[in-house]
Amino acid sequence: MAGSIPQALTAINRAIKMEPMSKFDHLDLDGHLLQLLLAVVDSGSVTGAAQRLGVTQSAVSHLLDKLRAITGDPLFVKSGRGIAPTARAEALAAEARSLLRQLQHFADSGDFDPARWKTTLTIAANDFQRDLLLPALAARLRAQAPGVTLRIIPSAIPRLEMLRNDECQLILSPRPPDGADIVQKRLFEDQYRVFYDPAVREAPQTEAEYLAADHATVVYEPRRSLDLDQHLQARGVHRRFIVMVPSFSALPAFLRGTALLATAPGLLARQTFTGLASCAPPLACPTLPMYAIWHARYQQDAAHRWLRAQLDAVVGPVLTA
Repeated sequence: MAGSIPQALTAINRAIKMEPMSKFDHLDLDGHLLQLLLAVVDSGSVTGAAQRLGVTQSAVSHLLDKLRAITGDPLFVKSGRGIAPTARAEALAAEARSLLRQLQHFADSGDFDPARWKTTLTIAANDFQRDLLLPALAARLRAQAPGVTLRIIPSAIPRLEMLRNDECQLILSPRPPDGADIVQKRLFEDQYRVFYDPAVREAPQTEAEYLAADHATVVYEPRRSLDLDQHLQARGVHRRFIVMVPSFSALPAFLRGTALLATAPGLLARQTFTGLASCAPPLACPTLPMYAIWHARYQQDAAHRWLRAQLDAVVGPVLTA
């Protein structure tokens, strides 16, 4: 784990920004209060936090009042039908995640036992790798580590800070961020396929036919195109894109009933692209690698090693299903 418990507490003290007359004492904080803060932040409601923690709503409200008194901040404000964290609550939550992991590491002794592991595990993944791998991983966690809550966030274009700041503990992406403190492992490699609606059109047989068609593709925010699209454009291959969507899962709705083509990872045929036909691209395309990416501080962590082993265990069956 990165840093130390005193350093993390000092960071929380800084985030709280105490008033001169405040009687705040970092010893008033404990793991239960930090866990409560994260439960309310992640669920967006007192009811959701109570369900996650297995306590009553009144207990959550009582502890939340205690945390407000310690921090001198409302922590949450009404937002629509739920509540939203204040800026100070978000700052505290980031430090709390790191501190809770350090406390757990401090308490662990002997061999790691996944059955005793209690944590919220955050994995960043976009829709392709999320839907392909994470349902099987979640099933293994439920069976072997029932105390783990799996939280999945979009990876978009992965940032170093996501791992360095412990926003997530693992990223699944074809684009590992570049950093000396980042570790990566290739999970698999996929081939691109050209998807189309067979009720409307036939597969493009030649490169000229492929290039003459209208295309749909994925553009991640803020306006970051797929590596494949960048590769073909750099080679002087120009296609006419008339639809751009933020995720692969959005493409099928635009392909069905139209003559559009979408060049996408072939493994998508097993997920949301069912019912669409596909063919090999009639021009040379690179392959699509997929990596598991984590921070070096977790390289020797027993829990994280176990997690990576579970991920490795689901890759083979998923790819051969």
